Amino acid sequence: MRTLICGSIAYDNIMVFQGRFKDHILPDQIHILNVAFLVPELRREFGGCAGNIAYNLRLLGGDPLIMATVGTDAASYYYRFERLGISRDCVREVPDSLTAQAFITTDLDDNQITAFHPGAMNHSNLNSVSKELGAKLAIIAPDGRDGMLQHARELAALRIPFMFDPGQGLPMFSGDELLDFIDKATYVAVNDYEGKLLEEKTGQSLTALAARVDALVTTRGAEGSIIYTGGERIDIPCVRASAVVDPTGCGDAYRAGLLFGIASGRDWRTTGRIASLMGSLKIASRGGQNHHVDRAGIAAQYRQHFNAEL
Repeated sequence: MRTLICGSIAYDNIMVFQGRFKDHILPDQIHILNVAFLVPELRREFGGCAGNIAYNLRLLGGDPLIMATVGTDAASYYYRFERLGISRDCVREVPDSLTAQAFITTDLDDNQITAFHPGAMNHSNLNSVSKELGAKLAIIAPDGRDGMLQHARELAALRIPFMFDPGQGLPMFSGDELLDFIDKATYVAVNDYEGKLLEEKTGQSLTALAARVDALVTTRGAEGSIIYTGGERIDIPCVRASAVVDPTGCGDAYRAGLLFGIASGRDWRTTGRIASLMGSLKIASRGGQNHHVDRAGIAAQYRQHFNAEL
């Protein structure tokens, strides 16, 4: 089943400071803060929610179609899509702009200072969803505000079921806008913090919000995840990872598992287990797209953890 992935394409520039921020920032001098950190270690990763979700869905054997906006510096991402066999027919290049980029500096205590440049992502509304794309399922992941609103309207008008994944974009919307997203969506996915913020902004509990969609999923890190569907609560255990290296992109990997399960007609318990496994496989590698496992390898891991066939 062709799955439309509406969301961001980004580069993650990750720097490691071989010291501790606390030793260089004077608390009583924050009002005149002026510091510089030497970062001998620097790596650039492929990222963005749409890129990460599509990568994981492709590993599972799914058929992702990315809808995103990039800048004039996207050549390396184009080459990556070609190598992965992911279509970029709906990836629009915006002139005189850069692809969205995160600049993340981490110290030895794993504290982070992050700056994010949205760039071409702010023009995501230049892309439109149409029936000619052939998508039977979709997800709206964090992207430019106008694009997220527009794509929700278009998917609802075309009666294409979609998952609403507000992620870090959740604070951009009012309570009424979030309720409108939910009423248009078929599924909702949030982490535990986003779930609390969603409750606060809408004035409704997660169980009440779940009653407005076919399923609402909330992830809780090492505590696993919960799927609310049809008045039922399904608890999904966390799959123990071979190593805990980097959580970047784990949520996106999990969502790819959800989309695969939905697209392939699995029940919700199986779908949640697939999603949990994908998050576990991701966390053992640095970056959002550096875990290399094929469909057979995923099936073998599923069999090992759940004593069942995928």
